[in-house]
Amino acid sequence: MAVWDDLTGQAEAIAIFEAAANARDGGAMTHSWLITGPPGSGRSNLAFAFATALLSPGTPEGDLATRRQVEARTHPDLAVLSTERVIISIEEVRSLVASSQFSPSASHYRVMIIEDADRMSERTSNVLLKALEEPPERTVWILCAPSDADLIPTIRSRVRTVRLRVPSTADVAELIQRRDGVDEAVAERAAREAQSHIGMAHRLATNAEARRRREETIEIALGIRSISDAVLAAARLLEIAGADAKAITEERDAEEREHTLRSLGIEPGGTIPPALRSQLRQLEDDQKRRATRSLRDGIDRILVDLLSLYRDVMMLQLASASELVNRERSEHLELLSTHSTPADTLAAMDAIATARERIDGNVAPALALEAMLASILRGSARS
Repeated sequence: MAVWDDLTGQAEAIAIFEAAANARDGGAMTHSWLITGPPGSGRSNLAFAFATALLSPGTPEGDLATRRQVEARTHPDLAVLSTERVIISIEEVRSLVASSQFSPSASHYRVMIIEDADRMSERTSNVLLKALEEPPERTVWILCAPSDADLIPTIRSRVRTVRLRVPSTADVAELIQRRDGVDEAVAERAAREAQSHIGMAHRLATNAEARRRREETIEIALGIRSISDAVLAAARLLEIAGADAKAITEERDAEEREHTLRSLGIEPGGTIPPALRSQLRQLEDDQKRRATRSLRDGIDRILVDLLSLYRDVMMLQLASASELVNRERSEHLELLSTHSTPADTLAAMDAIATARERIDGNVAPALALEAMLASILRGSARS
């Protein structure tokens, strides 16, 4: 099926799911799956491709129609839980579990997908566990998470785990070039700087502002010379993360609001009746939660970019033959590598990892970034 064509670097995983889809009720098929892999490896893409294969009737016309319905999330036998919040709520999982009890209406299976299943708390996971222990005969669960260790042991014991690997830069570049129509050089650089994260590679290849923000992030890190520089740099990095998050969510928020107004029979700019204002408030609350998550994701992307910078420095210090992520900055990287030791570089990478942990633990991002940059600066000063 053409549904597998947009997946890259995961031939072994695709073979497993293709065999399961073809076997239907045979030994290759099971009713609970877990797809794990690093961010950007294509977990969700593979989950939806598998869902399409399971829901398709097996004819060219039916396969195309099913693919379009799955892409639009409108197929009657597909249910998707994709949270925009920091955690998945227990109410969301209860609702999904309840809908999983229905028999399929148009296909052989009813498919339930949970993206970011690692965002479930233990209590929420236990609600899902009951559905996995005794699933209806025609219901298939597909969970996605970075690692099976992110889920409670009782869930891990009831799913078949398929692990994805990080696709090569060449594979991602080829996909981006073919799918997004960019030239080879842009696709290669985007795949390299995204460190094979498919979604981020797509964004860097197709969005000039995203490329500019990444360039500024690297320039800021290379230009810190004092504590005052570190404090100002932390504030600017936070601004960059905010601008990145806003760019991602702003357009989507406007589209959602317009769609909601139209579904309620209100023209854009029209007066909202008091009886309907609560629904708009609920939408606004959901968008605020998504903005919070988008800001966190934006900060984390900046920290990953900084990690790539010091990773390159380490490769130069160790005279490794590995390709540099930030190849266009090779002169600056060479200079930095000669003015520091591998121990200093490792300490800088540890400081970035600590900042990620602190932000994940709800430490104020500005304070975490300031502490990180000050720690890196102290290590540089000792050299």
